[in-house]
Amino acid sequence: MFEVIIGLEIHIQLNTKTKIFCSCPTSFGEKANTNVCPVCLGLPGALPVLNMEAVKKAIKFGHAVNAIVHKKSIFNRKNYFYPDLPKGYQISQFEIPIVESGELFIDFDDGSKKRIGITRAHLEEDAGKSIHEENYSKIDLNRAGTPLLEIVSEPDMRSADEAIRYLKKLHSIVKYLDISDANMQEGSFRCDVNVSIRPKGDKKLYTKVEIKNMNSFRFIQKAIEYEVQRQIEAWEDNIYEKEIVQETRLFDIASGKTKSMRGKEDSAEYRYFPEPDLLPVELSNEIIEDGKNIPELPDEKKDRYVKDFKIKECDAVIITSLLSVANFFEEMIKEGASPKNSVTWLIVELQGRLKNGLNIETSPVNAKKLATLVKRIEDNTISGKAAKDVLDYLMENDESVDNVIEKLGLKQVSDEDSLFSIIDKILENNLDKVAEYKAGKEKLLGFFVGQCMKASHGKANPAKINQLLKKRLT
Repeated sequence: MFEVIIGLEIHIQLNTKTKIFCSCPTSFGEKANTNVCPVCLGLPGALPVLNMEAVKKAIKFGHAVNAIVHKKSIFNRKNYFYPDLPKGYQISQFEIPIVESGELFIDFDDGSKKRIGITRAHLEEDAGKSIHEENYSKIDLNRAGTPLLEIVSEPDMRSADEAIRYLKKLHSIVKYLDISDANMQEGSFRCDVNVSIRPKGDKKLYTKVEIKNMNSFRFIQKAIEYEVQRQIEAWEDNIYEKEIVQETRLFDIASGKTKSMRGKEDSAEYRYFPEPDLLPVELSNEIIEDGKNIPELPDEKKDRYVKDFKIKECDAVIITSLLSVANFFEEMIKEGASPKNSVTWLIVELQGRLKNGLNIETSPVNAKKLATLVKRIEDNTISGKAAKDVLDYLMENDESVDNVIEKLGLKQVSDEDSLFSIIDKILENNLDKVAEYKAGKEKLLGFFVGQCMKASHGKANPAKINQLLKKRLT
C-alpha cells in the first residue's frame, strides 16, 4: 500500500488594470503584441516600477488565509531562458515573499475538514505566450508582465480528490476577495502539481514529479490519478529509480497520460539574486491594516447560513463555494422565498437545468423569478410538480412567473366547494373501499388522494384534498 504526497503551486493573475512593472494594460484578447512597451519587452535601459495595487491584493490574500504578511519583502531575478520570457529572467520573490505561513480548510461530504498549509504566496511577473503551429511557433507578449500571485501549498494532500477540493476552495476565496477573475479558460488561474508516493508508514519523501500548467479541475484530477498509478506501477515493477526522476511533465488530454517535458530545475539553477532595479518592498502598518478590510469569505458565509437560515451545512457548503451562487441565494431570500425551498430550487432544480455552457450568471431565470416561483409553491398557487413545468418553460421564454402559470393552466384548485365535488364523485365510485377504510384500513387514504389528484388533472391542492377527505370519511 502506498501513500500519495501532493503539493500544488497555483499562479493567479491579479486583476489590476496595468501590468506589475509598467503601465501597459492587462486586458485579455487584444491583438498580439499590442499591450507591450520597452519595460515588458525587456529592452536595454527600461526600468521597472512596482504596481502597488498588486501588492495590496497580495496583502488581502495573506489576511484571508491567516498568513504572515511581511512588512519587508524583496524581489529577485529568476534566471532561465525560454522564448516567451523576453528579458531572459523573471522578476519574482524568493528569499522573502510578501506572504508566508498560511492555511485553509477543505470540506468533505461527511462534514469533516482538513487543514492544508500554505507555505508562501509571492508576487512575480507572468511570461508571454507561445503559440505552436504545425512546424513553427509564434510568441505573443501581451501577457508578459501581468502580475501573478504564486501560491505554494505544503505537501499536505493525499489524493486527487483532496487536491481538487483545495483548488476549488482557493478559487472561491480569490473570487470572493475580487483580486482575480480566476478564469481558468483564459489562464488567470493555473496550476502546477507536484506528485510523489511512498510506502504507507514511511516518513521519507521520495522523488517528486511536477505536472505543469493545467487550467481545468477535471484534467488536473485525471493527471494526478494517472501519475500516481504510473509511479505505483514503477515501484511494484522494481524500476522506480529508473523511471521516476525529478522532471517536469505535461498532461496530454487526448491520451489521458502525462509525458516528459524536461528535467526539473533546482532553485540553485535559477541563479536567484536580488533585483537591482527595484528597492525592497517596505509596507507601512497602515497598508497592512487596510488589507484586513476583506469581505465575508466562504467559511464565514457558510456558518452564517447554517445559523441564520437553518439550512444543512452540506447545502451551505455548495451554495457558498461560488460567490455568484451565494449572491443569487441571498437575493431569493430578500425577495421573500423561504431558505429551505430556495436551497432546493436553486441547487437542485435550477442548476440541474443549466447546461450547454450556461451558469448561474448567465441563467435565463434570475433570482427574482426563481424566488417568485418558490413563493407560488409556498402560497399553494401551484404544486411542486407544476412548478417544474413552469421552470422548464421559463428556461426557454422570458415571461413572468404568474403569466406562465395562467398560460399553462397550472393554478392549483383550493376552494372547498370545487374540491368536495371531486371528492364526492371519487367516494361514490369506490363505496367498497370507503367501507374498508371505515373498518380500519386507513392506508386507503393515499388511494383516495391519488384518485382525486388524477381526477383534477393534478391541479387540486393535495394538502387540502387530504384534509377534506378526512372530513368526508369520518
